[in-house]
Amino acid sequence: MTENPFLLDYNTPHGTVPFDKIKLEHYEPAIREGIAREDKEIEAIIENTEAPTFDNTIAALENCGELLERVTTVMYNLMSSETCDELEEIAEKMTPLLSEHSNNIGLNEKLFARIKQVYAKKDELNLTAEESKLLQNTYDGFIRRGANLNEKDKATYREMTAELSQLTLKFSQNHLKETNRYELHLINKEQLAGLPESAIEAAAHTAKEKGKDGWIITLQAPSYVPFMKYSTNRSLREELHKAYNTQCTHDDELNNYGIVARLVNLRMQVAQLLGFTDYADFVLRKRMAENSDNVYNLLNELIDAYMPTAKEEVKEVEALAKQTEGDDFVLMPWDFSFYSEKLKNEKYNFDEEALRPYFELKKVEDGVFGLATRLYGITFKENKEIPVYHPDVKAYEVFDKDGSYLAVLYTDFHPRAGKRSGAWMTSYKEQWIDSDGTNSRPHVSVTMNFTKPTAEKPALLTFSEVNTFLHEFGHALHGMFANTRFKSMSGTNVYWDFVELPSQIMENFAIEKDFLNTFARHYQTGEAIPEEWLQRIVDSSNFNVAYACMRQVSFGLLDMAWYTATSVKTLEVKFDGDVKDYEHNAWTRAQLLPQLDEACMTVQFGHIMSGGYSAGYYSYKWAEVLDADAFSVFKEKGIFNQEVAQSFRDNILSKGGTEHPMTLYKRFRKQEPTIDALLRRNGIKS
Repeated sequence: MTENPFLLDYNTPHGTVPFDKIKLEHYEPAIREGIAREDKEIEAIIENTEAPTFDNTIAALENCGELLERVTTVMYNLMSSETCDELEEIAEKMTPLLSEHSNNIGLNEKLFARIKQVYAKKDELNLTAEESKLLQNTYDGFIRRGANLNEKDKATYREMTAELSQLTLKFSQNHLKETNRYELHLINKEQLAGLPESAIEAAAHTAKEKGKDGWIITLQAPSYVPFMKYSTNRSLREELHKAYNTQCTHDDELNNYGIVARLVNLRMQVAQLLGFTDYADFVLRKRMAENSDNVYNLLNELIDAYMPTAKEEVKEVEALAKQTEGDDFVLMPWDFSFYSEKLKNEKYNFDEEALRPYFELKKVEDGVFGLATRLYGITFKENKEIPVYHPDVKAYEVFDKDGSYLAVLYTDFHPRAGKRSGAWMTSYKEQWIDSDGTNSRPHVSVTMNFTKPTAEKPALLTFSEVNTFLHEFGHALHGMFANTRFKSMSGTNVYWDFVELPSQIMENFAIEKDFLNTFARHYQTGEAIPEEWLQRIVDSSNFNVAYACMRQVSFGLLDMAWYTATSVKTLEVKFDGDVKDYEHNAWTRAQLLPQLDEACMTVQFGHIMSGGYSAGYYSYKWAEVLDADAFSVFKEKGIFNQEVAQSFRDNILSKGGTEHPMTLYKRFRKQEPTIDALLRRNGIKS
């Protein structure tokens, strides 16, 4: 076997991951070696004969497990962005081992005893604010991982968490396989009626890639969304919609119903074992929201504010549909995008497809990078010497306004078979400050599923894809500006309902004409986007905004319902019903269209089942309240105001999780947020 690159110095620019040298056979031995090394590091802390101190216990623990972290970070990131069956098999094999190792640390009595000794003296230690926060996080983390349980309960905890790690992995694998195996293969040109040329070209490209004639529509967003929005063939829209919304419900090996029920109940049992009412209670104790009541108060407040407008929006779409289809026409979920798009065009003369030529991906990238330069003074330079994991990926060195090196940024824009759907930001390396004062800078990545280029055209984005770019880039800024001593509190390691503020605030720029004018040029002629079109973007920005709000609120209700579930039989906090029925009842208050009997979102809702948003999906709306409130400062002082940007960087983006998020927010905003700015932005309140 070749030398294992994980076990060697990387010898790459900025110590970036040597993707070009990593092979599948390297993961398992590196993980096993990483576990062995961390075990020795933990043992050294425990066996230290000196009295426990912050440095020899808390800081020492923070610095453990460097090798294991570097291997698992690559493995799990690639499982989302460039996976294969062999990597999935390795993950399945290693996950129980990793879960056991994590539990061995979290349930180590001798280690926890040292942590408790330091914690007991916390008021005498003269710690910095950041050190105090790390101490609190460490102590709370051990409590929340079962350190105070008796031996019998610890054994139970181990069993349950090991099973949870396997189930979440299986859930994700099933969903990716289900997404990839479906294709709508069209062979008659008439079946493409209504589709814009870009969607037709992309479908032909997909068919060619798969070695087939004609056109193929998939369940990946760049393929699915345009078809639902533009296809005049209602029966095909229905077929595609049902395929999308019944993923992982079929009677086969990819069915996730059983996994969902087991996941939910296991999380409940873990929470109750640790002394919490339910899983939501467990999660929310470490969130800005603090408890379920506050989450439900937010969701109910949004329903009260937006539902009347949302109902009117649906009526307006339905009225247009009936003009075309007749008075007895019933608007179904597969009709809504289609007729909404028609209505949007009718009201605002706004056609996303007509805008697409002005949003060439490279130009959008230049625009987003340019915005960061204008706000924060940072610059981006592609470095082809930095290894990447796929030819689609680019690596950039990012430099601060004084010219010093700030971070590495990877971009990965297009869908492929080994990549899960959606868009996300992640880190390959966190930021921290070494004991000698060296600031070790982060390596972050933004991964998306944008419309691919074709043989005839470069990648041309929709306006919503431009929004997505800005959103994920906001997360990237949060990662790149990190400037904390400890990596566990660095960058995006913040309370989950605070993590979306840096991303969502960037979306506000998408409807600012002064920003769009910096990059929106026709890819063929170089002409600027016409002024009247810019105005249409602004005017249409609140189109169906209440409907969209109710959609997100419905996801929040569904999430909370799963993690506050009560048995229909015994009233215990557990789930013992039908997954699909439970879902339909959970979110009914926020539904505006008929629900399909066979549809089920939960079984493909990775955010709340296998991702990090369990009992936390509300955070998108929570952060929307924050971002509207925060952006009002930019609106007041100027959207490119560097003083406001610097304050946002200093008080929020660079601070990570070193202080309570509300403390950080108030330091920037000078007050607590209110819902008013969001209501005004959305035109719900004048």
